[in-house]
Amino acid sequence: MFKIGVAADHAGYSQKELLKKRLEVEHYELIDYGAYEVDPEDDYPDVVTPLAIALSEGKIQKGIAICGSGVGVSIAANKFNGVRAALITETYSAHQGVEHDDMNLLCLGARVIGSELIFEITKTFLDARFEEEERFRRRLNKTLALENYNKIK
Repeated sequence: MFKIGVAADHAGYSQKELLKKRLEVEHYELIDYGAYEVDPEDDYPDVVTPLAIALSEGKIQKGIAICGSGVGVSIAANKFNGVRAALITETYSAHQGVEHDDMNLLCLGARVIGSELIFEITKTFLDARFEEEERFRRRLNKTLALENYNKIK
């Protein structure tokens, strides 16, 4: 089994803790990148940065980030090389994003969807694998080329 990182700001903290308990029961190997308590002064870029760095450096294979809407952690996480983060609110995109686009960071909105749907989306994301079809590899390579182009500038 691969390593999974989790992170949340104050708005997503409670949902992160619930999700961790459910995933640990199923024997997933989790690394918690914070927050470690509710702090209304924390900011989503601060909590998603360690998770995104770990993903970028290959220390974890997939990540889950939770904030109030999921938008903030998604925007911040996509600033890191090798991170392909998306805000997901249903199971189809949770698996399709991995299978076709090699999404490796799931972003969720704690104020938007409930804990049961968060768990279902997360399980779908974790169970999905990138499909090595030529068209998906071609599209991923184009996306990686954009990332490299912007890194040079």
